[in-house]
Amino acid sequence: MIGREAGELLSTAQQFADGVLFERALDVDASGEVPARNLDLFRDAGLYGLWTPQEVGGCGFDELERLPILEALAGGCLTTAFVWAQHGGGSANAARMPSGSPLYERWARALATGQARSGVAFAHILRPEPCLFAQRSGNGWVLRGVAPFVTGWGHIDAVLVAAHEADRLIWMLVPAAEAPTLHSRRLRLAAVDSSVTVELHFDGHVVSDDDVVEVIDYEDWLSFYRTGLRTNGALMLGVAGRALKLLGASPLDAELDAARSALHAAEVDEMPDRRAQVGYVGIRATSALVSSVGGRAITLAHQAQRLAREALFLLVQGQTADIRSGHLRRLGAADGQP
Repeated sequence: MIGREAGELLSTAQQFADGVLFERALDVDASGEVPARNLDLFRDAGLYGLWTPQEVGGCGFDELERLPILEALAGGCLTTAFVWAQHGGGSANAARMPSGSPLYERWARALATGQARSGVAFAHILRPEPCLFAQRSGNGWVLRGVAPFVTGWGHIDAVLVAAHEADRLIWMLVPAAEAPTLHSRRLRLAAVDSSVTVELHFDGHVVSDDDVVEVIDYEDWLSFYRTGLRTNGALMLGVAGRALKLLGASPLDAELDAARSALHAAEVDEMPDRRAQVGYVGIRATSALVSSVGGRAITLAHQAQRLAREALFLLVQGQTADIRSGHLRRLGAADGQP
């Protein structure tokens, strides 16, 4: 059940998505960078507090109250919504630090209110071979290696970084600024390219203990990560929903509703398959829109090609091996039934 305050913010998000974000989405897609004014509108609406408690200036919403808001905004402009959504990890972690600690005092309220913005650098820790390492040194850690996908560079003030130390992960919230020991290389993406996603290269970058959020065994973190797979599915629901609005009434409307309900109700062990279900509907919905429009759909002036590329992006964003297997089964590229 969504609370009254969450319902009010959802209504704001839907109006924002339809009246502002969607109207600007093609320009944002082509521009190479999300306009600061888009992100400022998110801040002014209180959307940067979506992941934090009220005591630090946030909304105090639970996961199921957040999901429809994420979906609505992704259906307006996925690029803008994706840059904003990366804020959640750093903001939530800063808010749960002990009151009075340096990290809490520096970041908790600033991130909850959107006065500061954060991103994340941890997609790499799902890879079979580690690529970013932390080594203990004095009163802190030294980072060496690469974080391959960091979104919103140039728009974020802090980045939540995870690095391997043997069988543990060191989580840190560090300033998102170029330095002699930290530099970025921009990646060019087939979709959501204006998110300014970069590789971050760490060359003996020193991080103080004051910036450490958590030290956790890798397997313990992986168990926790599996509980959060629902959130990324909301982004695909938004893209698919926008495509179906443009397509007009079709049997896919009921399929999308069923996929949404299944994702929201899923237990932890069911989430990979439910994410794959959402992904499959998203690919079909955006492909149906392209087909219905015809040749105009593949011109850069049409929303259909943008939505289709975004659906492809979301097939691999936040993907795990189990989600990938589910996609392949549904797409007929692997044995077994969904």
